[in-house]
Amino acid sequence: MKVVVTGSLGNIGKPLATELVQKGHQVTVISSNPEKQKDIEALGAIAAIGSLENVDFLVQTFTGADAVFAMIPPRFTELDHVAYCSRIGNNYAMAIQQSGIKQVVHLSSYGAHLEKGTGFILGAHYAERILNELPNVSVTHLRAGFFYTNLYRFIDMIKGAGFLAANYGGDDKLILVHPTDIAAAVVEEIEARATGKKIRYVVSDEHTANEVAGIIGIAIGKPDLKWITLTNEQMLEGMEKQGMPSHVIEKFVEMGASAHSGALREDYERHKPVVMGKIKTEDFAKGFAEVFKKG
Repeated sequence: MKVVVTGSLGNIGKPLATELVQKGHQVTVISSNPEKQKDIEALGAIAAIGSLENVDFLVQTFTGADAVFAMIPPRFTELDHVAYCSRIGNNYAMAIQQSGIKQVVHLSSYGAHLEKGTGFILGAHYAERILNELPNVSVTHLRAGFFYTNLYRFIDMIKGAGFLAANYGGDDKLILVHPTDIAAAVVEEIEARATGKKIRYVVSDEHTANEVAGIIGIAIGKPDLKWITLTNEQMLEGMEKQGMPSHVIEKFVEMGASAHSGALREDYERHKPVVMGKIKTEDFAKGFAEVFKKG
């Protein structure tokens, strides 16, 4: 098959492009960075250098392809994140229609079922709605859990304060996912040639925040490591001290509050995946420990 991969060679894009090429598919990887062209071609894929803001570029790149993996790269500089996600979602929709693409796998997020109160995840809700309007196109929304890789953000805190802390934590349940498990799910959906509009949750593991902290703690030699739950006000104040922009702080606090309340995972709990991903928290913790010790 001819497959277009968006997201350049990021945490999902690189393992996805690698697996698709190894399986004999013709893969085109979109990147906005010309310096990535050599790396993309080294994988055996075709590089398409351009912007997701350019519909003509997307149409040209999509034309002749059988399927597209569509993700909206995070862009924290955008003051209105929903408007940004809606804009890129509409660009994808126009390019899909004009190019004749018949199969789309869209990277969404758990919590995308909610119409408000989810911070950055709200953009995925609107992107899903836009892509669902496409006539005669198969669309699979992969609602991914909490990325293990987000845990790297806590390294400085663990080293400085001796714990993890956010406005979610403690006994709050986290549904976790590794990017390579997402990539594997994308390949499955593309090769299965799914039809219609569907939602698939992609999760590698489930733990409370304290259990995650304990597993990471053992890996880094701090077996008593805890994950403390802050109030929204404490979270906001801490991020302000870090000098983060107010529009970014607002979204992170809102997203964390919905994780703490359990709202983010309500729909997931009703539609749990039959098969979990392969990479468990203990597996990720080994790599986390290596990064922790180097830093």
